[in-house]
Amino acid sequence: MNERFKNRTGEALKAADLSHHLHPFTDHGALADEGGPRVITHGEGVYLWDTEGRRILDGMGGLWCVNIGYGRKELGEVAHRQMDKLAFYNTFFKTSHEPVIELSERLAGLTPEGINDFFFANSGSEANDTALRLVRGYWAAQGRPERQVIISRKFAYHGSTVAGASLCGLPSMHDVPSLPIPGVVHADGPYAWHAGRDQHDPVYGADAADAVEAKILEIGAENVAAFIGEPVMGAGGVITPPPGYWTRVQEICRKHDILLIVDEVICGFGRTGKWFGSQTYDIQPDLMCMAKGMSSGYQPISAVGVGARIADALRRTPGVLSHGFTYSGHPVAAAVALENIDIIEREGIVDHVREKVGPSMRTQLGALTAHPLVGEVRGIGGMWALELTADKATRAPFDPLGSVATKVRNLCFERGLVTRAVREGLVFSPPLIITEAQIEEMAEILTGCLDDVATAL
Repeated sequence: MNERFKNRTGEALKAADLSHHLHPFTDHGALADEGGPRVITHGEGVYLWDTEGRRILDGMGGLWCVNIGYGRKELGEVAHRQMDKLAFYNTFFKTSHEPVIELSERLAGLTPEGINDFFFANSGSEANDTALRLVRGYWAAQGRPERQVIISRKFAYHGSTVAGASLCGLPSMHDVPSLPIPGVVHADGPYAWHAGRDQHDPVYGADAADAVEAKILEIGAENVAAFIGEPVMGAGGVITPPPGYWTRVQEICRKHDILLIVDEVICGFGRTGKWFGSQTYDIQPDLMCMAKGMSSGYQPISAVGVGARIADALRRTPGVLSHGFTYSGHPVAAAVALENIDIIEREGIVDHVREKVGPSMRTQLGALTAHPLVGEVRGIGGMWALELTADKATRAPFDPLGSVATKVRNLCFERGLVTRAVREGLVFSPPLIITEAQIEEMAEILTGCLDDVATAL
């Protein structure tokens, strides 16, 4: 335990948290009624421990981000060395430093062809905000300022800032007046289960992509700046694209000269079994937003990879790009990201996801399609979802929506497994170093919790 807190009990920490800490995405009344948060003390590999001494298998990899697992001392050592050398300097006003230069070079070698320039920020939300601003600035510089509209999708998640929340296609993210902001609209997402279709059907892939074109035509292509999409829709429920979907979406964007923003915040750095989801689905983005797995969550850092069309226009446009954050390209965060990428390469983690993690999760979780509560299992690489249903034939959810998934999620936590409830589904995104034996352990805990909830129902 951290030396600062070594003399404080778990109950004392919970009381202090309730008194002073406002949590993201939390019902604070319910948190108080439950006696406060579960306080996590340390982690190692794919496991966490709390103040009660309980070991918990982290089936969510923090928040989709701890790709190389917990307790990697190499990253702390790199951060220490960089702090001793240069703890901070900004990248404003024609200055730079070694870590951000090297990280930019490294990313150019990993990302899809054509993505060679990088603008740094601190979170996925900020990266997506930046992409929105860049595409609108691009079209204004081309003498086409009317091209303002960004098309996102229903069930998408792109962050929780004002612009990021607007890009989200989840009603819960539009819970305050004025959201979404003007100029952001949402086409139907490729959510086969919700649509009553087969996720493996290429006809559905074409139909789902054509919904994007229908929205473009409704607005007028001359008014559309960009389309934004996650290769696999993560926080919306691990919604995998049907066959042909991304091929057709790209054809539509090119046909109407619409820029393509690919949100790789969750999918990037090995999660889908290749370095980026764009490579898994053969997507050629104009802008690529990334975060989470870039540092495996050890430091806050994000980036927007910018294609030549936009980067060249930015360099030709006179004047200042009046956008950025104090910590854009922070030297410690950049140094940690570089070491994290080195570890992923050195240990063959991307190959491990493609050859071991993905097939094992498909087998272990896929077997649960026979369970009476499970309607569908879907996913790729190291990101998977179980869709729960009250009726497999009609795909009806439970009433109220999410009630059963939440019960299973809570029971999993009590029995040593982190998962997340999304509507009436359960999603998984463990550290990418997870072994086949640990995936089996995860499935055993999950199966027992599903069985007990089914019995109680």
